Amino acid sequence: MSLLDQRSRFTSQQKIALLLGGFVITLLVWWGLAEALSRQRPLVDIETRLPSTIVQDSSSEFHLNRDSLLLIDSLKLANATEFEKIYPLLPPPHLVVKAFPSLWKEDALIKNTWISIWRNLQGYFWAVFVALLLGFPIGLWPALRAMFGTQVDALRYLPLTALTGLFILWFGIGDSMKVAFLAFGILVYLLPVVVQRIGEVEDVFLKTTFTLGASNWQMIRTVYFPAVLSKLIDDIRVLTAISWTYIIIAELLNRDGGVGAMLFINGRQGNVDKVFGWLIVIILVGFLQDRLFIYLDRRLFPHKYYKTVFGGIKEVEYGFLVAAGTVMTYLLLGMFFPALTANLGNIVLILVITGIVMALYGEVKFQRSFQA
Repeated sequence: MSLLDQRSRFTSQQKIALLLGGFVITLLVWWGLAEALSRQRPLVDIETRLPSTIVQDSSSEFHLNRDSLLLIDSLKLANATEFEKIYPLLPPPHLVVKAFPSLWKEDALIKNTWISIWRNLQGYFWAVFVALLLGFPIGLWPALRAMFGTQVDALRYLPLTALTGLFILWFGIGDSMKVAFLAFGILVYLLPVVVQRIGEVEDVFLKTTFTLGASNWQMIRTVYFPAVLSKLIDDIRVLTAISWTYIIIAELLNRDGGVGAMLFINGRQGNVDKVFGWLIVIILVGFLQDRLFIYLDRRLFPHKYYKTVFGGIKEVEYGFLVAAGTVMTYLLLGMFFPALTANLGNIVLILVITGIVMALYGEVKFQRSFQA
C-alpha cells in the first residue's frame, strides 16, 4: 500500500497508537526547543545597598558609572559557584504543567475561562442571528443579491483588528464592545457563506416542492432553511478558531477579566509558563467546542450520516432547542429589555439544565436503538 494512498483505513487501535505517537513527538520537539533556548543564570547574593559606583549628591540626583556596574556584574558571574537553568523564551512541558495550580489559585482559571466562553457564545449568537436575518433575503431575492451581493463578499477583506478603535468609540470599553467586536468578526465571514449556501440548494428539491404546490414560505421552511443550516453548521465550526482570536484581541483592550486579559498580564510579568498554560486552555476549549459542533451536526441533521431513523433523535433535538432557545431568548430580552432579565438568571439556568437532561436522555435512547 502506498504511503500516499488517501483511502487508507486504520483500525481503532492503530488510530490510538498513531495519535499517542504524534503527541509524544510533539512533546519531544517542544522539550528540545526549550532546552536549546534555555540560559544559565549564576546564583549570587543579592545586595540591598547601592554599589559604590552609584553616589548621591546634595541635589538628590544619582550619577551612574555604567562601566563600573558592568565590571561588578562580570565579577559576580566569574565568582559564581552555582548556576540555575532558566527558560526565558520557551518553557518546557513540565514547567507549564506545574503552572496550572498557580493559574487555578492566583489567576482564577475557571472564572476567567468562563468569562471568555460566555462572551464567545454571545458573539456567536448575534453573528448567526444577523447572518440569517440578512443572508436569507439577499440570497433568495435576485434583486437584493444583485444590489448587495458584491458588497457582502467584500466584507471578508475588512482589517478587523484596525476597527477596534471604532468599536470602543461606539460601544465603550465594557462587555458590549467585546461581544459586538466578536460578533462582527464572525459576521463578515458568515454572511457571505449564508448567501452562498442558499445558492447551492439543489434544484431537484425546489422543483419537487413546487410540483407539490408549496407556497414560497413553505419552500423556505421545508427546503431552504434545513438545507442551509445542515451545511452552515460546518462553516460555524470552522469559525470557532477565528472567534477565539478576536475575543482575545477584544479582551486585551481594558483587561477586566477573561483569557485575553490574563495572557497580557502574565506576558508583561514575564510568566512565560503561565502564558503557555493559558494557550493550552484555549486549545482545549476550542477542541471541545469543535467536538460539540460535530455531535450536534450528527444529531440535528441525522440524514447526512444515517439511512435509518433511530430512536432518541427527537429527544436530543428538543433538548437542544430548549437549551439554545432559552439562552437566545434571554439574550434578546437583555438587548431590548435589560431590566426584565435582571431576575431571570435562575429560571434560565433551570430551563438550560432541563434541555441538557432531555438531550442526555435522548442520547441514551439513541445509543440503545443504534446498538440494537
